[in-house]
Amino acid sequence: MSRDLFPASSADIARKRRELAPRQLEAFRAFSAACFAEGELPVKVKQLIAVAVAHTTQCPYCIHGHTEGALKAGASEAEIMEAIWVAAEMRAGGAYAHSALAIDTMAAQAERNAAGKS
Repeated sequence: MSRDLFPASSADIARKRRELAPRQLEAFRAFSAACFAEGELPVKVKQLIAVAVAHTTQCPYCIHGHTEGALKAGASEAEIMEAIWVAAEMRAGGAYAHSALAIDTMAAQAERNAAGKS
């Protein structure tokens, strides 16, 4: 992780977060623990989902933390990379799906141009 853009996590940063908003931090930690606890989905699957989402949101801290979490939960490197490819497809799929907006705009402009020329 580049130290220029993203500071490394540190005890000082953790302390400052706790000082500035202790209730919110506690609530976030409890929420996170509940989300990643064993449930209908196994922890490994939850961590692989988190790896994929972290790549779509492009959060370097989340990528690092959830890759470690997935490995600790028993995910293989190949499973992690496959989750990343799913994220890449979803991100590309969003651009493809949203192209409908551009196509609609182009069609509307063509209609306006045709009406103006008639």
